[in-house]
Amino acid sequence: MWYEILPGLGLMSVCLMMPGFATTVIQKYMNGGKEKRVARAPWQWYLIERDRRVAGTGNSFDIKGLENIN
Repeated sequence: MWYEILPGLGLMSVCLMMPGFATTVIQKYMNGGKEKRVARAPWQWYLIERDRRVAGTGNSFDIKGLENIN
């Protein structure tokens, strides 16, 4: 019957969604718990570059609490 394809369809759907969710989680972990910054306009890119220069760490984000590790 037609409903016999539902388990396979569900399994394929889950397997195809996992890379997208994993990418989101990995990016959030690498950015110190913050969402990925997206520059859709030149002004936004300028602000990200400014943050990178001002932070002095080479990153456009700064993780608070890590400055006293050394």
